[in-house]
Amino acid sequence: MIAIVALIKIVVLILVVLGTVAYLVLLERKVSAYMQDRIGPNRVGPKGLFQPFADILKLVLKELIVPVKANRFVHALSPVISITVALSALAVIPFGSYIVVGGQKINLMIANVNIGVLYILAMSSLGVYGITLSGWASNSKYSLLGGLRSSAQMISYELSLGLSIIGVLMVDGTLQLDKIVDAQSRGFWNIVYQPLGFLIFVVAAFAETNRLPFDLPEAEPELVGGYHTEYSGMRWGLFFLSEYTNMIVSSALMATLYFGGWSLPYVNYSAMQPNVAAALQVVTFMAKTGIFIFIYMWIRWTLPRFRYDQLMSLGWKVLLPLAFLNLLGTGAVSLAVK
Repeated sequence: MIAIVALIKIVVLILVVLGTVAYLVLLERKVSAYMQDRIGPNRVGPKGLFQPFADILKLVLKELIVPVKANRFVHALSPVISITVALSALAVIPFGSYIVVGGQKINLMIANVNIGVLYILAMSSLGVYGITLSGWASNSKYSLLGGLRSSAQMISYELSLGLSIIGVLMVDGTLQLDKIVDAQSRGFWNIVYQPLGFLIFVVAAFAETNRLPFDLPEAEPELVGGYHTEYSGMRWGLFFLSEYTNMIVSSALMATLYFGGWSLPYVNYSAMQPNVAAALQVVTFMAKTGIFIFIYMWIRWTLPRFRYDQLMSLGWKVLLPLAFLNLLGTGAVSLAVK
């Protein structure tokens, strides 16, 4: 029975995420059009609402072109690694507390593990393999440079990302994401205690997801698309899908770690009918996550791309020292309070 419930959760989550990603692409195109005083997609369906279906059909029907001297197996495997790692990271994120079905409580997360934060960090570390291997397997100098840039960029910013989260762990005393949400529901959100840690996390998350202004692995002006230059059709689409899935994961983590997850101030969920409370929690969590996804899009169409030396300098000379400073400050305050 437990295995069946877990399988249903996985299928539902994947379908929801894939559908969300399809419409996030449309939303980003609409947001960019608004910021640039354009109309955006408006031809397929009313107000362009069916545009994602046209985009998916186009990718499915496109020919898969593989360079003659490419490593065909690794070339095909790389996008699969990227999307698998991105979707796997969603397994430990709590979307709500629980629902009641047939008198049985079902947690609104796939895997309630006691090392949820470490699992997320491990998945983000594995994500670099898909991009790096795709650059190497393509046997293209542009792709190889994009893959190498990605490995250096993601490793550099993972340090600051991990250190920024440690402040939250020190405040809440747990690695379990649902308990971090519970701790915030009984007091202040972690953004009150960790404003510097949150800022470091946001900047590092932008670099980890290869989004502007940190999209150096694909930088079109100098790398013609970077690590996925030699990809087409749905293999290219899988890279695109994994990027947006990583954006969802990062936004969900921002909401979970710093803004109370599914909790709301002054709302007593225990006084509600369990399924009504669960519905409100899921809507709350999705709204918070959606705000951060919009910020991702807002930043993309606001700031210019960094130079690569600026990117590395920011990571090592600014964010890393600030992350250590935040860690020391959190420890000092914790000792003083005790």
